[in-house]
Amino acid sequence: MKIGLYFGTFNPIHVGHLTIANHLAEHSDLDQVWFVVTPLSPFKKKSSLLDNYHRLEMVHLATKDYDKLRPSDIEFGLKQPNYTIDTLTYLFEKYPNYEFALIMGEDNLKSLHKWKNYELILENHSIYVYPRISEGKIDTQFNNHSKITKVDAPIMELSSTFIRNEIKDGKNVRPILPEHVWQFIDEMNFYR
Repeated sequence: MKIGLYFGTFNPIHVGHLTIANHLAEHSDLDQVWFVVTPLSPFKKKSSLLDNYHRLEMVHLATKDYDKLRPSDIEFGLKQPNYTIDTLTYLFEKYPNYEFALIMGEDNLKSLHKWKNYELILENHSIYVYPRISEGKIDTQFNNHSKITKVDAPIMELSSTFIRNEIKDGKNVRPILPEHVWQFIDEMNFYR
């Protein structure tokens, strides 16, 4: 089985995340896409994150009606901060019969050369890159790389930061969140 790993803090998960993941599940050789909820990204401040289990619950709520999309808390038990290479090593040991690929936005591909052991990641894993509008250039070593596939997915210029700010400002963001996620955020009074 080939699993696409979509890493993120999902603070909160929104329709853009679901659209990209579902597109890859339906239009690539991936059998499933796992939303890997990251407890602490090396590039984000922990103070801005909701509790790990609240974010995991939102991913559960968002994916429950999609057969090929799954939430994953695999990084919750790993050493923090989490680095992708460490998670991949752990997953390979835990699921030796699965093949794991990474899913990332084009903006992340531009900084891939800064990732811990990125050469090892590329040696052992495919990377599916979806389009994002962003500044900067992709490092030439990643152009036409045999392990990197650029996916013709919809461009989703929607961010969790935007959603959090809109909620804080009292705006209606219901159309850009999965219904169950919106209800959970509203009931829990998150981001206000």
